[in-house]
Amino acid sequence: MNYAFKNIGKEVNIFTPVAIIKPEMIWLNNYIIISEFAYINGGLGLFLGNHIHISTHSSISGGGYCVMEDFTGISAGVRLVTGSALFNGEGLTSPTLEQKYQAVKRSYVILKKHSTLATNVIVHPGVVIGEGTIVASGSIVTKDTEPWSIYMGTPAKKIKERDKSKISEWEKRVYEEQNLIQSDFTSVINDILKCK
Repeated sequence: MNYAFKNIGKEVNIFTPVAIIKPEMIWLNNYIIISEFAYINGGLGLFLGNHIHISTHSSISGGGYCVMEDFTGISAGVRLVTGSALFNGEGLTSPTLEQKYQAVKRSYVILKKHSTLATNVIVHPGVVIGEGTIVASGSIVTKDTEPWSIYMGTPAKKIKERDKSKISEWEKRVYEEQNLIQSDFTSVINDILKCK
């Protein structure tokens, strides 16, 4: 399994079978696990930081941008949707047609540091999951989340806050022990959000 990734760091483990589309648009830092049966589309750009897990039967699709900062993860069956067909007569919705007949809006999904999505969460295009946010199983996220909060429901609503002090201590220890430099996708994220 040889993919021509844009970048690949150390300790990147990709278990088969997986489907990886447009690997040339995928940037992988260090300590990443992509579990079997995942579907990953590099779209306009996919950026994975340090210590990332993409669990089994998850997908990143839609052809837009996706950024997962350090210490983020998506559990089994999660769907990150970075783009969607337009349904108000702008075009036809079948990907089997020539591009000139289709109408698709490419967008983004951004997971800030220490955010985690539990089993079967769906994140719609144009959403930023705030730093330290946890989203409970089966939730549907249609709007940006506040940092260091727990969200649940359809649509997802904030139900409580999280304490970040201990997590920040653990993060510092990991960076020091592994001699890692924190991933910095700030310029990428700024460019993505400018096109909003």
